[in-house]
Amino acid sequence: MSLRTPLGRVLGLGSAHSGVHHWTVQRVTALALAPLAIWFIVSIVRLPLADHAAVLAWISHGANPVLLILLVLALCWHSQLGVQVVIEDYVHGRLLKPCALIVSSFAHVLLAAAGVLAILRIAVRSLA
Repeated sequence: MSLRTPLGRVLGLGSAHSGVHHWTVQRVTALALAPLAIWFIVSIVRLPLADHAAVLAWISHGANPVLLILLVLALCWHSQLGVQVVIEDYVHGRLLKPCALIVSSFAHVLLAAAGVLAILRIAVRSLA
């Protein structure tokens, strides 16, 4: 015997009415990261990394800044979702869990903003 309504069983929605949204978003970010990571690894391997000027020129060339920004944003979002699951599963304090979730969210937003800012500064500096 189940206490769930027939509609709730069909839709698979829990008490928060969010269903599998978190799981889906994490899979979508993983799908976005796959081609971006392949592009990034191939591009980095082809660069002469000992030459700082070449790396700066590569960052500011063509579509590279846009792809790098997409990579940073997807990485931070995917990481935030994964850390959120770990905190929700393994942190068991009435006050500690919400604080850890807030700190994690702010840290990931800060990392994403810092990464985007760094890429934009390099790309804009080379235009001038």
